[in-house]
Amino acid sequence: MDNATLTAAFGRVLRQQRKQARLTQEQLALMADLQRNYVSELERGQKQSSVVTLFRLASALHVSPHEFVRQLSRELEDHIPPPGKS
Repeated sequence: MDNATLTAAFGRVLRQQRKQARLTQEQLALMADLQRNYVSELERGQKQSSVVTLFRLASALHVSPHEFVRQLSRELEDHIPPPGKS
């Protein structure tokens, strides 16, 4: 799996979680002590998240980091064909 695929999937999960929490990008950024434009870049798959940022976002979204990563794994499974099945 390449970085672009993982980064894009992270962004989709982040956007889904933010919308489910009924937060704007600005609200999430404030709660996670991040810049709004950085949250936007994460959601669009233009930036990669650090572990620290993942924990901040998960806390602000009221989900465990484990749950966020579990959803990310599901998202990747749904968008990446198994080896040899391209």
